[in-house]
Amino acid sequence: MKRLLMAGFALLSASTAALADDGRDLRVRVGAGANLRPPYPGADSDKLGPLFSVSFAHGTDPFKFKAYDDSSGIALVSKHGFSFGPAVNFVGRRKDSDVGAPVGRVGATVEAGLFAGYRFGDFRVRGEVLQGIGGHKGMRAQVGVDRIWRDGDRYVFSIGPRLLIGDARYERAYFGVTPAASLASGLPTYTPRAGIYGVAATSGLSVQLDSRWGLFGYARYERLVGDAAKSPIVRRFGSRDQLSGGIGLSYTFTVKR
Repeated sequence: MKRLLMAGFALLSASTAALADDGRDLRVRVGAGANLRPPYPGADSDKLGPLFSVSFAHGTDPFKFKAYDDSSGIALVSKHGFSFGPAVNFVGRRKDSDVGAPVGRVGATVEAGLFAGYRFGDFRVRGEVLQGIGGHKGMRAQVGVDRIWRDGDRYVFSIGPRLLIGDARYERAYFGVTPAASLASGLPTYTPRAGIYGVAATSGLSVQLDSRWGLFGYARYERLVGDAAKSPIVRRFGSRDQLSGGIGLSYTFTVKR
């Protein structure tokens, strides 16, 4: 499901790039690798999974900057440093066996919404708001700032903070304990409220080895705060500290116009 969603958005991105074409060749950079990341919010360990990346550029223009924790999106508006458009993300399911206690299952979730960003100098500000379809059924938002160092496509390094916000339904799905789950697990009943549930920092690096091959990777640290940090699930079976990172190999090719 996730691969189909990402592939679909990649095709839509390619179509959007082609529509905006000014007659120059289209450069495509595809990347694949592996990453370690928490399987659900509040987990106490990481899970190995695939890492994919797709970027487009025209002529000799550098590839546009994208942080590795950005949801996949299409910029319907991109002018004077401002960009805006739809965004989509996929979150895997959480099973009782993942937690180690019968606290309640959260199904796989497609998250859909909007993003907006503004680039000024060596900084980028970006925010996104996503609604869960199925699964957690909640709404969450992420706001972040990135400081970017780059030399065209030769290397790009970025680092910046994030603020994570969830509505009451989102927080209850991952951090709440219903009366039924309390009876089954022995944990106290807990009903978290909407608000800021985490702060994070993300860094990314891409290096072009030659005209075709390159390396890319990222690292992210997240700290649960507020009602999420007080959750009996997190305190007993999880962790407030969430670490993730990945590395991959990229390949660039040109589509002649």
